Amino acid sequence: MRRWQLGEVGIALLVSGCGGVTIAPKPVLPKALVQEIPATVGLLVPADQSAYAHSETRAGVVWSVALGQGQQVVAREVLDSLFREVREFSDLEAARKSEGLQAIFEPRIEQYSFATAQETGGEYVAVTIRYRINVLAPDGVRYDSLTLTGYGTGLAEGFGSGGPMDQATRAAMRDAAAKFLTQFPELSLAKELSAGTKLVADPAEVQSRLAAAINIEALPIRDSRRSNPRWRPGTAVGGGTPPLNAPGAEPPVPAAPVSPSES
Repeated sequence: MRRWQLGEVGIALLVSGCGGVTIAPKPVLPKALVQEIPATVGLLVPADQSAYAHSETRAGVVWSVALGQGQQVVAREVLDSLFREVREFSDLEAARKSEGLQAIFEPRIEQYSFATAQETGGEYVAVTIRYRINVLAPDGVRYDSLTLTGYGTGLAEGFGSGGPMDQATRAAMRDAAAKFLTQFPELSLAKELSAGTKLVADPAEVQSRLAAAINIEALPIRDSRRSNPRWRPGTAVGGGTPPLNAPGAEPPVPAAPVSPSES
């Protein structure tokens, strides 16, 4: 498994006030030490994803998390690290008209869930981000679909503080990025693109691949500390969220942000 060299994480914009907490996490990814795939691909970031935000109320506090811009930067940097050339598009029609693309990647946030310091016993906050990455043929027809989950935690500073939530969200983004960088090159899809293949979506084969549901997943290490057993990443938190782990898998105990080299 390739290692990803870690560096310092940038400080995100944080605004608090009037009974609510608003954060816009913007992680800074260190240079990825991976072998470049000699392929030309597109990055599709539609408006609903570039402006993606999550908002909910917990114990009378409104938590608003603006994920779109930060996630767009993460997606761009991850694909730039993996592929020889990446062209970014805001709509599918523009991507379809671009000459020379072998594939189009459309990363989407499917779910954002969190546990506050109050819910974890005051020690930390925890964040889970579920992603689906649609892989499209150059004509815009879906060729495959990948899923992965990022986990992150931040040490608590007090109930209602946005700093730990910002830290945990950035850690979850970085965790997902590291998993994709280390595991995608081993997929058959990556080998097809390395060989110069221009993806063509055959309906029968697409249905078979989607049924297989490739899942890029690596669970974080278990925490050696005595943590609150009432909440673990992947369990229902706020609104009855279903488990995000693979069926039958034991949800992990929250851990300090995982070094991607350990994922």
